[in-house]
Amino acid sequence: MRAFTYERAGDVRAAAQAAADPEVKLIAGGTNLLDLMKLRIETPKRVVDIGGLPLKAIEATPDGGLRVGALAPHLGSNEEIRRRYPLISRAMLSAGTQQIRNKATVGGNLLQRTRCAYFYDTTKPCNKRSPGAGCAAIGGLNRMNAILGASDHCIAVHPSDLAVALTALEASVETVNAAGETRSIPMEDFHRLPGDTPHIETDLKRGELITAIVLPPPPAAPQVYRKVRDRASYAAGLASVAVAGGKIALGAVAHKPWRAAEAEGALANGASPAEAIARELEGASDKGRNAFKINLVSRLVPAALAQAGEQGRGA
Repeated sequence: MRAFTYERAGDVRAAAQAAADPEVKLIAGGTNLLDLMKLRIETPKRVVDIGGLPLKAIEATPDGGLRVGALAPHLGSNEEIRRRYPLISRAMLSAGTQQIRNKATVGGNLLQRTRCAYFYDTTKPCNKRSPGAGCAAIGGLNRMNAILGASDHCIAVHPSDLAVALTALEASVETVNAAGETRSIPMEDFHRLPGDTPHIETDLKRGELITAIVLPPPPAAPQVYRKVRDRASYAAGLASVAVAGGKIALGAVAHKPWRAAEAEGALANGASPAEAIARELEGASDKGRNAFKINLVSRLVPAALAQAGEQGRGA
């Protein structure tokens, strides 16, 4: 780890001002950043701690939704979240280990970086880590990589379970910048596909800080989250699906949480779950070792929809 200075942010605006400096990294839980610093993938000269900022509240919104502060503690055990948004609770409880879940924050969860092995191996080329270097995963060990939305520059996947749930729920991300200006970004637009700039992962601008996640009122229909991984802990997901009413989002299959709009449209037009996900997967492609994911998703989504149907019938 390279030497750096450490300080605590006095308020939200000061934190946003610090984030405008490319040599600065903000830290809250630090569950991803510290690993990246140890490997010298991230090498900030200054680390600014935002853990003490007043961004932990979970409050009701006038329309019947919830506003969740970016530094809110583990959502999987929050009673209000468990009661009204079980999709979020289930997604969070399937993520990481208990120790990590207790330390991590909501905002940090959305900003965590890929678990692609080549991103972490600094001896191998990676366009996400070093733009223009190439993508070793395309011709390498790509079992965990993307089947949707990938490019010739990057086939990494986003690791967040929470982001998949929030995408299906059509949540939004609130931010503030160094000038004190705020904006709201739809969750579906927050993360970016790789294109030819895979190192630019979100719609955040330099000097912009996540302050909250805003959830609309929960859907009347059942909420389901299913995830497949090699083992129950210390393993990244192979694929996941979030179902919230008629909305479907996929995880661990693309550079961002993947809103399955084609499948949603097919279901609305009377297609069976199997037919609907087949329509979505018409755009899928593999790099050899990750081909199994296409078949996995084709089975996982109908299973999740069947579960939602059973819950809706009171089974």
